[in-house]
Amino acid sequence: MSDSGLVTLVAGIFGALLGSFLNVCIVRWPAEQSVVRPRSRCPRCGYQITWYDNIPVVSWLLLGGKCRSCRSPIGALYPLIELITALLWAWMAWRFGLTLEAARGALFCTILLGIAMTDAREYLIPDEFTWGGLVIGLVFAAAGGLSALLTAGLGAVVGFGLLWAIGALGTWAFKEEAMGGGDIKMMAMVGAFVGWQGVLLTIFLGALAGTVIFLPLSLMGKKKLVPFGVFLAMGAALTYLVGPAVVTWYKSFVGVA
Repeated sequence: MSDSGLVTLVAGIFGALLGSFLNVCIVRWPAEQSVVRPRSRCPRCGYQITWYDNIPVVSWLLLGGKCRSCRSPIGALYPLIELITALLWAWMAWRFGLTLEAARGALFCTILLGIAMTDAREYLIPDEFTWGGLVIGLVFAAAGGLSALLTAGLGAVVGFGLLWAIGALGTWAFKEEAMGGGDIKMMAMVGAFVGWQGVLLTIFLGALAGTVIFLPLSLMGKKKLVPFGVFLAMGAALTYLVGPAVVTWYKSFVGVA
């Protein structure tokens, strides 16, 4: 196996382990519970999950998607999140090699996945994802020097301020809360990773995705709303992956150097 293949494999295994921990965060942080204690257990019978029943993806498959003790079903979402996180880390390692950018991109996308899943389940974005992610973004930026840190700081300020302004304007116009505090703090974190231009693109792509998905549901009479944080997470991931190319294309399209 080549060195790059080994790095990709190790990154994928680490991503799967992190995905298992992410599952714990998604369930416990909204409930303000510790992610360290108690140990993971079956929510139905209380059976404490042993290490060999907690191997990402593999254990779920070997157990047939059921608790070893009471045989109650274990949702497929758990191994799916582990698998997605593993693929994210493997792909970043394959794309960037053994670099800080690989870790930065993988952590950013992992945080976005956690935000999307938590907001979809609980209509809540925990501060651990937003403020914690902001700190991580600024630390990675600091590794690139003062200029990179200032760019990240400006992105965080613009992300927070812009979404706060949109929320305040919407609240004034519609006489009800138009933007959750979690979404606003989330955009500060996103800005630290993608900069102020990435913030603008994230909001645009998030609003576009929300319109494309929500409008047909509204026309079909579906009442349940998909939280905006889910769409912002999608927009932020796309911005990280293709944002610089989109910004360059737009500048050339409007004739801006």
